[in-house]
Amino acid sequence: MSDAAQPTAAEVRAAAEAVKTALDRHLAAVERRSGEEDPAVYDAFNELAAAAEAYDELLYDRYDEVTPFEIPGEDTLPPYTGPEEPSALSVLIRRDYAVAEPQRLMAQARRVEAADEEGPGVEASNTVHGALGLLFGEFEPDEIASRHKEFGLEEGDSTLWVTAADESADPGEWLEAPFEEADPERVVCRFDVSAVFDEELDDDIDDVDDADDEDDEDDDGDLPELDEDLDASLDTDTDTDTDEDDDPAGDPARLEGDR
Repeated sequence: MSDAAQPTAAEVRAAAEAVKTALDRHLAAVERRSGEEDPAVYDAFNELAAAAEAYDELLYDRYDEVTPFEIPGEDTLPPYTGPEEPSALSVLIRRDYAVAEPQRLMAQARRVEAADEEGPGVEASNTVHGALGLLFGEFEPDEIASRHKEFGLEEGDSTLWVTAADESADPGEWLEAPFEEADPERVVCRFDVSAVFDEELDDDIDDVDDADDEDDEDDDGDLPELDEDLDASLDTDTDTDTDEDDDPAGDPARLEGDR
């Protein structure tokens, strides 16, 4: 950043004073709170967060220094203002995956394709996007989530929102943008899963990890054998000279039977 674009020392000082004022207002709102979800406390909280973020940015731009404040993200939910007795609800889910093993993914898709005599065609499972279409068309999302490693996928972040409504939405009303229609003030509960949280938890339990690892080795003793079975099935799928019907791990009916 050029010197001309840097904030002045007076601007940084004013931002610091704004933080002090917002801090006093937040404390006063907490002292006067009327319940666990008092809107005044929520508003004061947001004002304090905004003031702290502005000060942090100006301080860094001017002095290349940071604060110890952790600025809350936008996923902080406002107080619930929906119906006390909802007659309808929506469950909004997003799960992210990385395609960690494309060959494994396509091998599983070939099994589905072979079991479906009226499938989309021989070439569909020979590309990653075609294999994804086959697998997600064959299996429910929850089953994909529980068996993602079998399909060569690696879990990323996920979130689940439960929102309340006065009545059910009209068919097709929200399909193009399911999360855009969600009112944060009608979210009954929300559950997030992220590697960020796992890293924070690992930092807190470093002293317990050694003992837990010993227990995990006993509990997961069969996992290497499962991995070997999956690898063997992949070798069978990629060998054009091998009859899949003679190999239980390569039997297309196994995927349907597990559903």
